[in-house]
Amino acid sequence: MEFIMSCLSVGDSGNLSIGGCDVAGLAEQYGTPAYIMDEDKIRENCRVYNRAMEEYYNGNGIVLYASKALSCKYIYRIMKEENMGIDVVSGGELYTALSAFFPAEKIYFHGNNKTADELKMALESGVGRIVVDNIFELETLEELAEKLDRTVDIMFRIKPGIDAHTHSFIRTGQIDSKFGVALETGEAEEIVVKADSMERINVVGVHCHIGSQIFELEPFELAAEKMMNFIADIKEKYGIELSELNLGGGYGIKYTENDSPINYDKYIQAVSKVVTGISEARGIKLPYIVMEPGRSITAETGITVYRVGAVKEIPGVRTYISVDGGMGDNPRYILYESEYEALRVNSPADAKTMTATIAGKCCESGDILIKDAKLPAIKPGDLIAVLATGAYNYSMASNYNRIPRPPIVMVSGGESRLAVKRESYDDIIANDL
Repeated sequence: MEFIMSCLSVGDSGNLSIGGCDVAGLAEQYGTPAYIMDEDKIRENCRVYNRAMEEYYNGNGIVLYASKALSCKYIYRIMKEENMGIDVVSGGELYTALSAFFPAEKIYFHGNNKTADELKMALESGVGRIVVDNIFELETLEELAEKLDRTVDIMFRIKPGIDAHTHSFIRTGQIDSKFGVALETGEAEEIVVKADSMERINVVGVHCHIGSQIFELEPFELAAEKMMNFIADIKEKYGIELSELNLGGGYGIKYTENDSPINYDKYIQAVSKVVTGISEARGIKLPYIVMEPGRSITAETGITVYRVGAVKEIPGVRTYISVDGGMGDNPRYILYESEYEALRVNSPADAKTMTATIAGKCCESGDILIKDAKLPAIKPGDLIAVLATGAYNYSMASNYNRIPRPPIVMVSGGESRLAVKRESYDDIIANDL
């Protein structure tokens, strides 16, 4: 049987297996719900990107793991070992990375509303780049750099005016976005020129990110074209040489059989032709290239395993399968109506004779994981695995209804280990006074 995730198989027991580990056995050992991830597949994905950077840019660049997809100390240790950089978007992500002894010089700090305390932490820890979002942040950063007697390397987040074909909540490159400064209005040009005059600020490059879960090459090619021409225009008009170009991430992954993602190295190859072509045509130096995959590194390496409680059939209407998790550990359906596939852990290859909605245990009608899932017959006590949950599940999880967050279990070479412990009720009340 073929699955949408390459790290899944049917084991000798007839149960679903991930990374050589029996999923039913892992559920017994670690409890449910639980996030289970294939560490070897995560590392393989990192290497795909690093090889593509070497092949298409002659190693003149760096691949950053976009850690908002999944942030914990274990994942940062993997990224360090795989020679990746990372981007962070909050003080909490930065603190976690530094706590895992990730090298600060390979950290890029993003975000549209960084606080003064967060910027101070970034300056004091010596992060490699701060990606500045707006004029207020630039001025705040200049003041802090003066007080701390530092010079800071920055990039600017640019809105290139690209409307990617994805959900409106995860489109970010168009002019109507809370992120960045716009090309169309001249705002981007003005802020680069202003920053260039600041004594404590060193503008090294520009950044764009047009959105997430994108399946077409054209938006990335168009974004690269606009950014390269902007770099050339700035040099031509003001003599300011921007030596780095961060093209973001956003590459789509396979959540269901209906998704048709492009191989990640093909994105990089296609964009490299645009970058190289404009570099030659406009007579500018080929910039140091930065990219930021997140979802495409971890999403298809992870599943979430639940135990079924009630199975409720409403004749002529719908059958609900209730599980011991829900929107607290995966809020993506209630946010975006995101689609997933699920498997019964026991004999997953059995014929799918049942159509049912997998519902969570939170006190919300919208607490749904999958609407109208196709499954083999399900009864109370069965285990269900929801696929491709390795990104934006744990990182977006909450304690709604005071439900503890699940653990993260990493598997590698047929062995398993905890990466993040299951929360306890004591953890939930730890900050209560």
